[in-house]
Amino acid sequence: MRRAHVALFASLTLGVSALTACGSDSLEGSDSGGGGETTSAAEVEVDDAVAELVPEDIKSKGTLNIGSDASYAPNEFLGDDGKTVEGMDVELFDAAAAKMGLKTKWSNASFDSLILGVSSDKYDVAVSSFTINDERKKQVNMISYFDAGTQWVTAKGNPGKVDPKDPCGATVGVQKGTVQFDELEELNKKCDDKIKIVVEQEQSKVTASLVSGKTEAMAADSPISLYAVKQQGEELEALGDIYDSAPYGIVIPKDQEEFGEAIAAALESMKEDGTYEQILKDWGNESGGIDEFAVNP
Repeated sequence: MRRAHVALFASLTLGVSALTACGSDSLEGSDSGGGGETTSAAEVEVDDAVAELVPEDIKSKGTLNIGSDASYAPNEFLGDDGKTVEGMDVELFDAAAAKMGLKTKWSNASFDSLILGVSSDKYDVAVSSFTINDERKKQVNMISYFDAGTQWVTAKGNPGKVDPKDPCGATVGVQKGTVQFDELEELNKKCDDKIKIVVEQEQSKVTASLVSGKTEAMAADSPISLYAVKQQGEELEALGDIYDSAPYGIVIPKDQEEFGEAIAAALESMKEDGTYEQILKDWGNESGGIDEFAVNP
């Protein structure tokens, strides 16, 4: 799979010009977008046992540089200031970093550039609703933290009569670099009347294209699709059921497996003290919670 915020959706049809690359330096989580109180990393205490697992080269940095594609609400998106990266994934990882005694600095970047950014040491970590799969695990380490599936969305009433199980002939929007894009390309091999796949760099533009009628349907990760429907309920509706559920993974360099174990331990500590479930609840995504956190599951 792969992967804004009420204010972001209000600007979708205007082209989402506010999506510019920027970062934020914080030990505090987001306090917007989730509909109610959210959990701040400033409230999370360092777990000494977890902090001891952090490799010295990481610990000495103090602040982690994190890459994320902030066009994938509610998981990651730009806040009202147009530059601060916020969302469920941000709060989860900010809390995990706090458990390890580390701070975070978030940078917005295109989704398909993030794994290369981690491999080339541009980022220490990438957190951006990455579905764990074998191809990605060949390039980087991935630490499981959430489960999501694919959910299709169409305009209210499905005027194009799109069938997610047989979308041949339909015009379908999808974000570049996602497993949904790969799935559509694979499906197209079986279509005489080809799917017209409209590929966008940002998920927010995929949603905007559906709202404007440029496409007849879109396919994205279930939290993102259902959030779009929630925000655009008069114009959009979910199409079919969620399928192919799989874990999301936090991305770190291939030679940093020890750091991966520290991240997994931080998530486990969050699970034990209730922080993990509280953050998911803040964002209405409790159904995607998992019980075990692992490196390269």
